[in-house]
Amino acid sequence: MVQLNETLIGLKTRKITDFVAQTWLSSALTNLQVCFSGSSELNLTEFVSPIKTSNLTEMISNTLAINDKFFLKNTQVSDHNEDFPLWVTKKDRKLLVSESIYSRANVTVSQAKGSKFRTIRSALDYASSINRGEGRFIIYIKRGVYRENIEIGYDLKNIMFLGDGLRYTVITGDRSVAAGFTTYSTATVGVDGTGFIARGITFRNTAGPEKAQAVAFRSASDLSVYYACSFEGYQDTLFALSQRQFYKLCYVYGTIDFIFGNAAVVFQNCMILARKPLPGQANMITAQGRGDPFQNTGISIHNSRVMAAPDLKPVVGSVRTYLGRPWQEYSRTVYMKTFIDSHVSPQGWSPWGITDFAFKTLYYGEYGCYGPGSATQNRVTWPGYHVIKSPSEALPFTVDRLISGRAWLRATGVPFIAGL
Repeated sequence: MVQLNETLIGLKTRKITDFVAQTWLSSALTNLQVCFSGSSELNLTEFVSPIKTSNLTEMISNTLAINDKFFLKNTQVSDHNEDFPLWVTKKDRKLLVSESIYSRANVTVSQAKGSKFRTIRSALDYASSINRGEGRFIIYIKRGVYRENIEIGYDLKNIMFLGDGLRYTVITGDRSVAAGFTTYSTATVGVDGTGFIARGITFRNTAGPEKAQAVAFRSASDLSVYYACSFEGYQDTLFALSQRQFYKLCYVYGTIDFIFGNAAVVFQNCMILARKPLPGQANMITAQGRGDPFQNTGISIHNSRVMAAPDLKPVVGSVRTYLGRPWQEYSRTVYMKTFIDSHVSPQGWSPWGITDFAFKTLYYGEYGCYGPGSATQNRVTWPGYHVIKSPSEALPFTVDRLISGRAWLRATGVPFIAGL
């Protein structure tokens, strides 16, 4: 309901653009669908039946369609590389690339004896207890393995997690659907507050491939940035749930649907690493969850590398790996100028089970990719699959267009390419 209220107020006062309205409405619809899904996982369908019968999802869907008519897409895309999208302020940009940032942390978390904050949760509780305004609150998490499950709510905005590097600062958990949690609640770290930034941290779920869905990181944080981080799990590693998100120089490891959700999200200069699944299983890199044709969401993997993880390499010939499959009817995923290694099946994309679900309504594309697994002549022949040859068709999946990145990313300090 947060997105709905903010959208209504913003549109009435004209304080938000049509693009932002479309983003928040898309997020509201996604959150409802995730709620329905979680209730089904817990066999609590009666709990959400009043919401379903209220036609709320239909009203949001209709509003998305109406607002789309007023949605003026920005067609001005820079023709050169930029350090960061515009929605990243100069201050945040410096935070992300500066080596002197550690001295500017508001609090330091350390497992050393005598430390004031020995857990991440205690640092977040402190941030909630003080009147800190809207400024950036930096939590420096010193090297160590932190076994915590963290939730950062809507009320905690502009939080930054600063680690000592993805090899040294690790946040880990082992919740899974097999252990009785919903997919949503399995997350080792879950973030809702706007403007979250993480740098130099590993987010991990150690439940293993036999425990089904087990999320390492879940984000519904609008205008969030992840720089030089690692996301490690097996099934459902990274839940890019909703809103606008940007991942730069990150590693993502997993097996089944290990990048999933319905955010508008760009991965740039990232390493996407498929792991060894259970015997008989195939790897699915993405499972994008766009459920409405007017949602301005999708997964864009740009200037990245799709590789086999070390544990997959010895058995790579016996495991099928696909670029993605359609979780929802209007699933949308594009790979652009990305290296695709030979472990990816020549077919490229997988159906959802043995059905022809979403073949006509999805949008899957590849643009300017290279490497031994990038050949497109044996790709699927679904109506919704596209070998993109025109830059104009690829532009909607850039930082500038998919996440309106030039309007906010510059402020974070994360380097980015706005266009192709």
